[in-house]
Amino acid sequence: MSKKIRNEATDGLFHAILSLQSMEECYTFFEDVCTINEIQSLSQRFEVAKLLREKKTYLEIAEKTGASTATISRVNRSLNYGNDGYDMVFRRMEDK
Repeated sequence: MSKKIRNEATDGLFHAILSLQSMEECYTFFEDVCTINEIQSLSQRFEVAKLLREKKTYLEIAEKTGASTATISRVNRSLNYGNDGYDMVFRRMEDK
């Protein structure tokens, strides 16, 4: 867990996210908290991570998502050397 982002304000944000109870509530909250571009960037990174786990090439991923090779590389670095957050979420999604 990153000590760089952990603070009272971030804890408050994460508690708010954890209180959301439906997809519709997520849309309502995130549309207020984030810009459309921020939401699209987050969802693009998530899609890139999913495709990297499926062993797709950078070219295939770039064509499908529109992500730059820099973004794909950054997500790949997180998958390989990060905190395993993507893997945790993907495992939980597979279990459902």
